[in-house]
Amino acid sequence: MADEIGKMSFEQAIAALEEVVTRLDSGEVPLDESIALYERGAKLKARCEAKLKEAEAKVEQITLDADGAPTGTRPADQT
Repeated sequence: MADEIGKMSFEQAIAALEEVVTRLDSGEVPLDESIALYERGAKLKARCEAKLKEAEAKVEQITLDADGAPTGTRPADQT
């Protein structure tokens, strides 16, 4: 399961997490299955957080010259 989750895109992981939450919210899932769903949800949440951090690291800021014209980009963590 962890390997499957580790290969998911952000969108796939969010959709799977929403499905888990919906099933748990229904209140019609047996206890053992609820525990397994909760564990899966925790792994999906971690995957989503990791993908967001990856995206954040790639965000670039547009650099401007004195006239306000774009000159290129730089990583967001550089000021």
